[in-house]
Amino acid sequence: EQIRHVWNRMNQLILDYMLEHYPDPQQALVLAGEASLDATWPLTSPGVPSIRMLHNHFMVFPMDQLSQAAMADRNNPNLTDGGQHSLFQAYMHDVYQTFFDAALELDMLVPIESNASTLQLTGYPQGLPCWQIRGGVDALKDIRFWLEYDRILQGFIDFYRTFFTQVSTRNAPVPKDAYFPEQIERVLLFNNDFLKTAKKVRDRCITDAQYANAIRWQPAFKQLIYRNDAGNLVVTISQNSIGNAITELLGVVVKRVPDAEGYAAAEPRLIERLLEVRARLIEADLGDGIATDYWPAS
Repeated sequence: EQIRHVWNRMNQLILDYMLEHYPDPQQALVLAGEASLDATWPLTSPGVPSIRMLHNHFMVFPMDQLSQAAMADRNNPNLTDGGQHSLFQAYMHDVYQTFFDAALELDMLVPIESNASTLQLTGYPQGLPCWQIRGGVDALKDIRFWLEYDRILQGFIDFYRTFFTQVSTRNAPVPKDAYFPEQIERVLLFNNDFLKTAKKVRDRCITDAQYANAIRWQPAFKQLIYRNDAGNLVVTISQNSIGNAITELLGVVVKRVPDAEGYAAAEPRLIERLLEVRARLIEADLGDGIATDYWPAS
C-alpha cells in the first residue's frame, strides 16, 4: 500500500510536468501509465520482452511525426495482442462494460463513449472501456482519484481471472480473493455470452496446444492515462500483450536503428527534461539525486 502511494505521487508529478510542457493536444500525444507481464508468457514467442515486473511509461509523441509516419505492418509480431483484445471485443464487449459499471463505484472517473475517447490519428484505444477524469489535471492531486484508478485495475483483474478460470474449469466458482465477488456472481457467472466465449476458448485449447500455450493465463495489464483530441484526460485499461506494452495499440512500433548523430543531437534536450523532472521529484521528497560524471546530485 505504501509503495503504491509513492508511485501514485510520482505519476502525478511527472504527468503534471508533461502536460505543463506539452499543453496542446494537436501538437503532442501524451500518455502515462503502468504495465505488467506475467511469468507464464513464453520467452520464445515473437516480440516478447524479457522484463517480468510492473513498469511505468511516460511518453510524448510529436503529432506531426506520427501523422507523417507510414502505416504499421499488421503482420509485425510486435504489433499484436495475441488475439485477446479482439476476443473480448468480438464476444464480450457488452458484459465487459456492464461488469465495470456494476462493480465500480466511481465519482472522479466518468465513463465516456468510444467516439469521445478515440484518438482520430491512431484509432486508440480501439473500443476499450474508458473513463474521463473529472477535474482534469488538478484531479491527479486528489488521493480519491488514485483510489478510483486502483479500483479499475481491481475490476479488470477480477474479470480476467474469472474468465480464464471458466476456460480452465467449466462452472468454476468465484475466484478466491476476488475484489468484487458479488458482482462476479451476479454479472459474469450468469451471462451467457461470457460463458459461451469461455467454452469456445476451452474447446479450442483441448485440440490446439499451440493456441493454449499462447494464452496469458495470469492477469497482465496495461493501465494508462492519456490526453484525447479534445484535451481531456482519459483512463483506460486492457490486457497486456506481446510487443511494446503500450505502443502497439497506438499503432506505433518503434524501429530502432543505429543513429549516433541523431541521438547526439537530441540527447542534450532529453537530459535537460529528465533532470527537470528529477528536481521536482527530489523537491517532493520522493528520492535523492545521484551524481554522475555528467551532472551533479542536485
